[in-house]
Amino acid sequence: MKIIVIGAGAWGTALAISAARNTRNRHDVTLWARNAEAASTMNAERVNARYLPDCSFPAGLTVSSAPLRDLTRLGEGVRAVGLVIIATPMAALRSILQLVADLECPVAWLCKGFEAPVAEGMGLLGHEVQHAVAPRLLAGVLSGPSFAQEVATGMPTALVAASAHESVRRALVDAFHSADLRVYANDDVVGVEVGGAVKNVLAIATGLCDGLNLGLNARAALITRGLAEITRLGMALGAKAETFMGLSGLGDLVLTATGDLSRNRKVGLALAQGKTLDQAVAELGHVAEGVYSARTVWQRAASLGVAMPITQGVVDLLDGKLQAHQAVMALMGRGPAAEVY
Repeated sequence: MKIIVIGAGAWGTALAISAARNTRNRHDVTLWARNAEAASTMNAERVNARYLPDCSFPAGLTVSSAPLRDLTRLGEGVRAVGLVIIATPMAALRSILQLVADLECPVAWLCKGFEAPVAEGMGLLGHEVQHAVAPRLLAGVLSGPSFAQEVATGMPTALVAASAHESVRRALVDAFHSADLRVYANDDVVGVEVGGAVKNVLAIATGLCDGLNLGLNARAALITRGLAEITRLGMALGAKAETFMGLSGLGDLVLTATGDLSRNRKVGLALAQGKTLDQAVAELGHVAEGVYSARTVWQRAASLGVAMPITQGVVDLLDGKLQAHQAVMALMGRGPAAEVY
């Protein structure tokens, strides 16, 4: 299969490497980089030194910087392609989908989060953006508990390929299922995307908890009640409850909330140390989607009448309305309630 991965960040590069070394199915993989000089360097050095310096490129992987704005050139480049993967941050998803809107091959995105709202509108999930700007695409999302570095080095990982179209699910499984990367098919796009988006916000809360040394009991409580928040919002948006007990729900939440490689958890840790949000984000050097999605998650929940107190606490913290210890006190000071989802 010919595969194009648009976006040469850590996650896009990792999946391109994984697909190119897939011995189950031999793939011809092109990794698209926005910067021509960076693309040339990666091709010459056979490594993405900025994001994954210890992960060499397999023979089947090449890097291109062909201008994506040129739709004719893009059409010529992808005419025989079996799959296009969008590996950009959520902020760029709309513009890339507009460029590939007329493609006939399956298209899937990796980004997890909500698009920033425009004017008085609500921020959208990836599939909602796609329905608005490229409704004819055969599209889906590849998600689940995964750190780019571990996928690139071939450590065991399991992901979810979600789409309403069986052909898209099959293309994603054929592209990425291998000896070290297991891909499960799922038709609940809403549930998979909600799990991937909201867990980033909750990972900030868990990082804050760990940074304040509140203990493992508190961490377990946050993760458990955080899963309840994800489930409530997802079901209100039309997702299936069982999706949140799977890889893109519980699995992704546990990984992002507890893993040392989690960017969103690192933001929470930094805020607990008294650093400003700007300082925390600057130190990362990568995008932490939870920072940009938190307010939108809370707004979507509020518009649906869904209670998300942990998410609200994170929003107040990021907006500077509460200090770290005040956010914790606000959560613990809530009145008693039954444990319901």
